[in-house]
Amino acid sequence: MQEFDAIRPYGDDETEAAIARLVNDQEFLSLIGRFKSPMLNRWLPGLVRIAVQRWLKRQFGDASSIGELQARLYDYVDQLIAKTTNRVTYSGLDNLDPSKAYLFISNHRDIVFDPLVVNYLLFANGFPTTRIAIGDNLLHNRVFAEMMRLNKSFVVKRNIPSPREMRDAYLTLSSFINHSIENSESIWIAQREGRAKDGIDETDPAITKMFYMCRKKTGETFAEAMNRMNIVPVSIAYEYDPCDRDKARELETRARTGNYAKASNEDTDQIVKGLTGFKGHVHVHFGTPISDSPDSPKELAKVIDREMHANYHLHASNLAAYNLSSTHPGAHDVPETVRDTVVTAEAWTPAEMEAAAAEMDRRLDACEPAFRPFLLAMYANPVLSSLKAQQPPTE
Repeated sequence: MQEFDAIRPYGDDETEAAIARLVNDQEFLSLIGRFKSPMLNRWLPGLVRIAVQRWLKRQFGDASSIGELQARLYDYVDQLIAKTTNRVTYSGLDNLDPSKAYLFISNHRDIVFDPLVVNYLLFANGFPTTRIAIGDNLLHNRVFAEMMRLNKSFVVKRNIPSPREMRDAYLTLSSFINHSIENSESIWIAQREGRAKDGIDETDPAITKMFYMCRKKTGETFAEAMNRMNIVPVSIAYEYDPCDRDKARELETRARTGNYAKASNEDTDQIVKGLTGFKGHVHVHFGTPISDSPDSPKELAKVIDREMHANYHLHASNLAAYNLSSTHPGAHDVPETVRDTVVTAEAWTPAEMEAAAAEMDRRLDACEPAFRPFLLAMYANPVLSSLKAQQPPTE
């Protein structure tokens, strides 16, 4: 693994030292204090840090492997999910084999909760957890860098100025992912760089192309290499997004000015908000492993998207937003006969739809008027994607 030192997660032999660094890091202790005792942390932060440090040492101080650490964390993740969701459901896991490694390529709505809920469900059902792809922008904060590398995260380098450096970085990433699958380590990676803040989940062909880069010299075709990767499209559907107003503000700013500059603590704040904020019902669908890949990155991306959109769990919040929208980007591409028949995994009563519409109105009222169309669209767009997935593929 030495060739991957710049991007790899921590190994078992590095666990104890990394935990020791964290339990003595004041910034980390303050972060945990915000989770455990938000009100007390505001008034007596020093006392909370001391209590948190003692608790961490007691609970995790003697963990000697990544697997042991994750097993101890499971109950706390379970409590977090219970506090921030109505329920978490899943489908498709019965089509997967716990003894196999998979390349889970997922839509991306929340920085940390997306891979967290996938690994939570895998662990609960007897599957090994995945290695997690994270952008190097999250590593600017040393606390998150330590936490994520302890949680089997590996680094995807972004914003590389030189084409040659970018190619080398992608080749290393490709080699690491292939090496992981070959050594029975599953991977979670988002379908494109950054979150889909507008609710439109589309796979970047550059990602699927990257998977193949290290296999070119082997003589395998693209399709042969991809079939060996056990690619599983994953659809994560949130009833409500704790960061929806923040995303709407960013989208409006980009639309108006052509640019958006993040505040220095923005990623950290949205990680905390995404983890602790109310999400309602969360559903995760694990697709069928792709065993008959097309022979091009672009076509494979389309296959992944179609599987994702066809199995995306539409919530009443999505349907309420779609109904509230007077126009939908690309709606003219959907025949009216199809538009009137939305396939969803649940049958919603009039009372449930009325409650969802009222909640959507409340969220819109809490937004500045300029942000409202963007917030509405991020909830409505998954309906449009689902409708398009019902149409026959174009030649």
